[in-house]
Amino acid sequence: MPECIREQLEKREETLSSFAAKSVLSGGREREEPPCNLRTVFMRDRDRIIHCKAFRRLKHKTQVFLAPEGDHYRTRLTHTLEVYQIADTIARSLFLNRDLTEAVALGHDIGHTPFGHAGERALNRCMTGGFRHFEQSVRIARTLESDGAGLNLTAETLDGILCHTNLTAQTREGQIVRFADRIAYINHDIEDAIRAGVIVGSDIPKSISGVLGNTKSQRINTLIAAVISEGAQNVDMNPGIREAYGALHAFMFERVYKNSTAKGEESKVEALVERLFAYFAENTDKLPPFLQAVREREGAQRAACDYIAGMTDRFALQVYDDLFLPKVWKM
Repeated sequence: MPECIREQLEKREETLSSFAAKSVLSGGREREEPPCNLRTVFMRDRDRIIHCKAFRRLKHKTQVFLAPEGDHYRTRLTHTLEVYQIADTIARSLFLNRDLTEAVALGHDIGHTPFGHAGERALNRCMTGGFRHFEQSVRIARTLESDGAGLNLTAETLDGILCHTNLTAQTREGQIVRFADRIAYINHDIEDAIRAGVIVGSDIPKSISGVLGNTKSQRINTLIAAVISEGAQNVDMNPGIREAYGALHAFMFERVYKNSTAKGEESKVEALVERLFAYFAENTDKLPPFLQAVREREGAQRAACDYIAGMTDRFALQVYDDLFLPKVWKM
């Protein structure tokens, strides 16, 4: 019997680095499924993430700037696509599994809250045990997406998503995404901050730009090369470049991430999220039907948190308006 396309693709993976994750050696899914004739297990993960509702909602979720006036500021979706591109470049150069890398990159932020990290901070205060967006991304993939059925992703993809912020993934592909996330956000945040007039390019200290470059393109190229140069055995960043990146992050923290102009509205949205949480935790009958099962299984807090974390910025504002703001009376 001739080989199906999937089997041919799996054989091609034998030419990858010895450190690459191989589809045939995957830890599998929580619910066993028959194999696809066309795609490897990691290709199916990638495709399921792209086609899920949580991924589509990222286009209306804040990255750094709340409700910016302009079409060119990043959203959580455009951030995800930039992470995907950077991670894919590194995986290709190190002969690692691009399909797994793409799946992790595309899924890493599907659990992010509305209003960026301000929304995350608010839910972290509200939830007993706290809230972390990378854990919510896994929760969406496992139990919330598809009206509670989940996406049934492989163990490797789930691990990479869980570990993209501050843990070390089990696969080199997952480790790549952690670096790609950092490379992407620091550079697009600089570009958005310049566009917003919060900083100008010359504000970046020469001690940093002299190492990383003066433009976004130069910085991204330098940082990607610094990861590739360390090789696939130990995914890391060249120490000298890592030090310059740390200095750049410190600069951005002081000049942008704590800037009153850029972040002045965040206290308002944190209060909004907290009030929505209190309302839905108390009035669980107002939650969507599929979250009623979550309430019965895991409690009112968990169901309210899942609902709010899945909202887009504009939907959260609309719900808040409907619940708490007076309406104009019409004859």
